[in-house]
Amino acid sequence: MTIHQAIASRGCGCDGQDMLKSLISIDEALACITANVTVITRSNTVPLDSALGRILAQPVRSRAKAPAFDNAAMDGYAIVTSAMTQDGPWVLKVDTRIQAGQGLTEKLLGPRAARIFTGAPIPDGADAVVMQEDVTRKGDVIHLFRRPAPGLNIRQAGSEMAKDAIVLDKGQKLGPREIAACATAGAGVVSVRPRLRAALLVTGDEICRAGAARGAAQIWDVNTPMLAAALEAAGVDIVATVHGADDRDGIARQISDIAALADFVITTGGISVGEEDHVKPAQNSLGGETLFSGVAIKPGKPVSFGRIGSTFWLGLPGNPLSAYVTWEVFGTALIRALSGESARAPARRHVVTFAPIRRKPGRCELRPATLAGFDSEGREVVSFEDATHSARVGGLPLADGLMFLPADADNLPAGALVEFQPFCQT
Repeated sequence: MTIHQAIASRGCGCDGQDMLKSLISIDEALACITANVTVITRSNTVPLDSALGRILAQPVRSRAKAPAFDNAAMDGYAIVTSAMTQDGPWVLKVDTRIQAGQGLTEKLLGPRAARIFTGAPIPDGADAVVMQEDVTRKGDVIHLFRRPAPGLNIRQAGSEMAKDAIVLDKGQKLGPREIAACATAGAGVVSVRPRLRAALLVTGDEICRAGAARGAAQIWDVNTPMLAAALEAAGVDIVATVHGADDRDGIARQISDIAALADFVITTGGISVGEEDHVKPAQNSLGGETLFSGVAIKPGKPVSFGRIGSTFWLGLPGNPLSAYVTWEVFGTALIRALSGESARAPARRHVVTFAPIRRKPGRCELRPATLAGFDSEGREVVSFEDATHSARVGGLPLADGLMFLPADADNLPAGALVEFQPFCQT
């Protein structure tokens, strides 16, 4: 499903035709990030056991073929199939025992069998392993009732990896599965991108630390711990966390100071057009470049992106759900671009709605949704709240991702097909 461009609609000024014309689409904003961000080219070498979550700066090549030698895929008996010349059943003498890690001593010839265990090297001459459940053993002989095919239950040398083969290319993010492949390739150390450095500035005179005593007009700060957790989960080092000053000059000084320390700066709030919205004027006063400001998205319309010198800036709205949604969509895209990660954004898939939806058209709405099972046709069904409230995050722990409601859709029946993007698993 294509995300529709914003359309004009009747209603309040925030979704009026003139306002919507100044907004860009989600896909245009993502393309702007991709087009303007260059990969941080620094790299360093780290031990494999310290590489979880890092992005490869260089490809990983196999140092040797894998498996390194022909070996048994299961416990059983190694045999020479060419020696089974007559009709069965066959009786083979067992006079050798080979364990994993044991070197080979002699070649297996004729109507003989070697007791062998999983991972043990196949003796010269043998070309099949019969699993122990398929034979009858009496003393030092086995009785075999079916002729095995050559190659049965043998892991051939090099069948998984050839020497010098590229196992993982640069840009790959190293998770447990990728680290397993690196270890198989003999890569004890890997060349990775540095951990990105982020600075966080949260505005709002009314906020105070979560759990602290509040004044009559104060609220607890959600954005700082929420975004700090998101950055940490993404493997980013937070080099500064600042509560924004209450005037443009003060915020400009703060942004200038933290931008000098970081690869990118995240701000929340202060990016609308009110008299107390100081972040964009402060950014402009520093000679910063704004690459987009305003996206046809609900929640999170004021989201902005630019740079201050060589440091990138992502301005998120102040309302917590708006900040989280725009972080999920644009913040994670910025991290992927800066780190050179080859993976794309989490793939969207189609789901069907549990209940009908009535909404105001004009912007693509990203509404938190919960996977609720499958319908009679085997399609995934999502449940959701009746409306999106930009300041409410109490229901986020129950949500599995975001459903995309097209900009021009005002009424969707139960069972309507919509796009769904799972929350990023960073």
